[in-house]
Amino acid sequence: MRPSQIIFSLFIISLLYIITIGNMGCGQVGMPTGGPKDSIPPRLVNASPALQSTNVTRNTITLTFNEYIELKEPQTNVLISPLPKKQPSVDFKLKTVTVKLKDTLLPNTTYSINFGNAIVDNNEGNPLKDFVYVFSTGPQIDSFTVSGKVIIAETGKTDSTLLALLYRKTDDSAVRKNRPDYAARLSGDGSFTFVNLPAGNFNIYALKDGDGGKTYNSKKEIFAFADAPVTISANTDPVILYASALEKENLNVKPGKTVFAKRLSYNLTGGQSQDIQNPLEISFTNPLKKFEAEKFILRDTNYKPVPSTSWTIDSTRTKIKLTAPWQEAMDYRIIIDTTAVIDSANLRLIKKDTIRFTTKQQSDYGNAVLRFSNLDLAKSPVLQLVQGEEVKKSYPLTTTEWSNKFVNPGDYEIRILFDDNKNGRWDPGDFSKKLQPEKVITLKDKLAIKANWDNERDIKL
Repeated sequence: MRPSQIIFSLFIISLLYIITIGNMGCGQVGMPTGGPKDSIPPRLVNASPALQSTNVTRNTITLTFNEYIELKEPQTNVLISPLPKKQPSVDFKLKTVTVKLKDTLLPNTTYSINFGNAIVDNNEGNPLKDFVYVFSTGPQIDSFTVSGKVIIAETGKTDSTLLALLYRKTDDSAVRKNRPDYAARLSGDGSFTFVNLPAGNFNIYALKDGDGGKTYNSKKEIFAFADAPVTISANTDPVILYASALEKENLNVKPGKTVFAKRLSYNLTGGQSQDIQNPLEISFTNPLKKFEAEKFILRDTNYKPVPSTSWTIDSTRTKIKLTAPWQEAMDYRIIIDTTAVIDSANLRLIKKDTIRFTTKQQSDYGNAVLRFSNLDLAKSPVLQLVQGEEVKKSYPLTTTEWSNKFVNPGDYEIRILFDDNKNGRWDPGDFSKKLQPEKVITLKDKLAIKANWDNERDIKL
């Protein structure tokens, strides 16, 4: 038999063998799968001192688990109550977590160490969720609790990055000067629970802790406070807190047409289309030290100056607004003289500039009709149409039906502001004045507006 015939015969024999094995009842030929993925979190097998121990005098706690573990960001994920003055040492090795408290333990006090989701197994990273280790330096474990919820007042939504804080001292200066006695994380729905508390009166707050100091020391920090101290007992009612910040973070200048050596931008939307309901806005990167409104000239499509125009500058001197009797589908231009503005860096226009734009027409807008039920008009409700985090339009509601034929197309979040001081806008709280923020409801479903279309909705609050 020739070599080529031998090779061919071996090939046929191998092929028949594979087909035979594939047809056998033992299953298909393939690589082993390696078994199911491990999804079981670590399990505590020993604690020293034991869980729920009383009369504890040791400052070191050792926790041993049934498998090799890791500790994820213990400095931020592990909360110890009462809150220690000195930063404790929290470390791990192989199957063991070790906590060393550097403060002198308080007498007759229940301590809890909340690990959150910091403890995970070494292989798959499965977290031991919300594991809490509790012990007492006295003869008993305190068992009182208080729960509640934190709502962001401006939006009616929640923010789980805030902390709830408890203070034994009930004077107002404590939250500004001292760290809290107890701290608790917020869940995704804004709720919190303090456990293993002693009886007594506490002040309760919530804080978005920007600098990690756990004290309220910046007007830009989101903060909430209860109107009165909370009495911790066997039947403490839940606490609802409304959070706000006295000052907002600075926002970047919005992009637009660039003149003034890349220091000038304006807020036209849709290319060169100006909303006929809004002022035209020009924003500057640097504050203006000189602004001469008469050197901004608005002209119509026939190059004639437009009467009844008004230029205003805001308190930061970084934005100027033009209010004018806009006509639909009209071509406009603004002629800016070289000496019209000088900013704080002494920058000015090199030559005269012209901003050209066209106003929108009614067919560019949508017609919206909203009918409300269960709306309390006595609370001075204001309808807010929101995109992103920006309130695009606000309308005071005097009846349970609202309509508008000039709503810009897009998807809007619907909010209802209860305008306590009737100034048409949301106002934050002020802890120094014991003034709570105005409250807002955000509706679940969005409002989709189409151009040249009737958009109607029945809304039950």
